[in-house]
Amino acid sequence: MIPVMSYGYFDSYNYNTPEGGKKSLWDKMIHCNRIYFTLKYAKVVLRTRREAIEGKYDTKAWADSSIYIFRFIEKAGGVFRISGMENISKDRGPVVFIGNHMSTLETMVLPGIIAPHCECTFVVKESLVRHPLFGHVMRSRDPIVVGRTDARKDFEVVMTKGMELLSKGTSIIIFPQSTRSVAFRPEEFNSLGAKLARKAGVNVVPFALKTDFWGQGKIIKELGPLDSKKIIYFKFGEPFPVTSTGKAENQRIIEFIQEALKEWK
Repeated sequence: MIPVMSYGYFDSYNYNTPEGGKKSLWDKMIHCNRIYFTLKYAKVVLRTRREAIEGKYDTKAWADSSIYIFRFIEKAGGVFRISGMENISKDRGPVVFIGNHMSTLETMVLPGIIAPHCECTFVVKESLVRHPLFGHVMRSRDPIVVGRTDARKDFEVVMTKGMELLSKGTSIIIFPQSTRSVAFRPEEFNSLGAKLARKAGVNVVPFALKTDFWGQGKIIKELGPLDSKKIIYFKFGEPFPVTSTGKAENQRIIEFIQEALKEWK
């Protein structure tokens, strides 16, 4: 059992971006401008990269930078609707967080939502830890690295490294889809996370999200357009154990995501 961390950024288990009234022309020209947002985001990326290289990028720094991006997204016109955050810390031990993957946004803001309550890390593609901008930051978080080209090898890596991290009290965040996608395709949502939870004897916390506010860039995926007409949704479900092979539990997660996405249309 690990202690709940003493810092956090939300006053309640549900969060709705406050209505700030009508934006001024200045706000529309500056904060909601894609170029300005990209430059501000790049500044955060470069700062955290430097901190990671210097060995100063710990969990608190990770969560702080995540929330900074969260707040700046709001300034850029993003509206968040987050529910079920009580389920993040309901289980005092490590868990496996399993959800859908839609855009860069969730990888940026999930640490600010989850890390204040438990040590955590992601299952990530090898290309991300080798990325010239994001690589140092991701490696500093001791992630589980998969290639996404050899399913058997990826399975072994997730099981081995996942068991090691969970035994030390670190929760795992996993996106079973092979890549980011606005459309949710259940057939691409594998049961790897559920199988890891079963082997480790820990609970699963399902989550659903809708983050197409932040689109994919044509040249650099992480620097896509912003669409303030699209609300940003996150929903965390009740923790539950994996008592079978993992297929039934994976289907339960799929249905949780499908129901949320249907609700958010």
